[in-house]
Amino acid sequence: MMLPKPRNINVDRYVGGLSKYQKIGNSIKLSANESALGPSPKAIKAFERDKNKILSYPESDSNSLRDAIAKKFNIKSNRIICGTGSDQIFDLVCKSFLQKGDEVVVTEFGFIMHKIYASIHGAKVLIAKEKQYKASITEILKKITYKTKIVFIANPNNPTGTYLSKNEMLTLRKKLRSNILLVVDDAYFEFMNRSDFKSGLDLFKNKPNVLITRTFSKIYGLAGLRLGWGYSSKKIIDSMYRIKPPFNVNRAALAAGIEAIKDNKWTRKAIKHNTVWAKKMFFILKKNNIKTNKPTANFFLMNFSKTKINSNQVFKKLANKGLILRKMLQYKIPNSLRFTIGNKKANEHFIKSIENILE
Repeated sequence: MMLPKPRNINVDRYVGGLSKYQKIGNSIKLSANESALGPSPKAIKAFERDKNKILSYPESDSNSLRDAIAKKFNIKSNRIICGTGSDQIFDLVCKSFLQKGDEVVVTEFGFIMHKIYASIHGAKVLIAKEKQYKASITEILKKITYKTKIVFIANPNNPTGTYLSKNEMLTLRKKLRSNILLVVDDAYFEFMNRSDFKSGLDLFKNKPNVLITRTFSKIYGLAGLRLGWGYSSKKIIDSMYRIKPPFNVNRAALAAGIEAIKDNKWTRKAIKHNTVWAKKMFFILKKNNIKTNKPTANFFLMNFSKTKINSNQVFKKLANKGLILRKMLQYKIPNSLRFTIGNKKANEHFIKSIENILE
């Protein structure tokens, strides 16, 4: 009997960080770069308030949230598109721009969903080598051909924690052909506190050939509601709206997102918590001969080439102590784990545990 045959899509499925390990209960999940403090209390109240309205469809185009975003960042609401996480923005831009035979350039250890969405929509994905786990403009430009449609760059990058400076980003955009779309993933920009860094939105909000994406999953603590947005020229945003599903962002996410982005006090508290603990964690990791990136986001990529046990052994020992980290197998980064900065209790537990197993 002949059965319906799906299209053969040659792409690896995304593998998320574990939430539990074997049968160990009450584990602390430090594998997904989720918020250490959780959502703003005002966002939680908004979520609770709207739970009795779920019989009605939400706004089809997220107008209220777009207005709140535009006000906060002094940008134009008609050039904003909201989606179910940044993922949907990546999906929509690839769907809008790519067809079979087109090429997309991503960096060697860049966020893997960039590669996955480009592949799903029929593009050939070219990998630009990195230097010491940092994106290289020279290597990116080597991969550009007449078929190149999109270049993806996450800045700072997940999972490596490295970043391109303001001048490097401006140079990249300048050296790319004007008809190549540069997509800048700003997911972790709020955590950056370096004089040579500027967010994609700050650098390129007036550039008609750049799409900037942002998420509510990290600093705003709304990962479970799946909410993100993109900003570009009206022409590009309009092209994405034509293929966007109606009512794509649910009512609860819209309500919580509006309050989260308005609560500057809570955002500052979350940033301060991360800044304080990032400094402490960096010191602890270096003290224990764990190679890592300097603090740039709410996570560290840890390499165990100089420790007496390898990353697999560290993962299992920490997991047995109730701490779940992220393996780097899908990224093909050897002997490494990624650790998310958690709340005070989680961080103290991690410090005590990592020092105990490496002593």
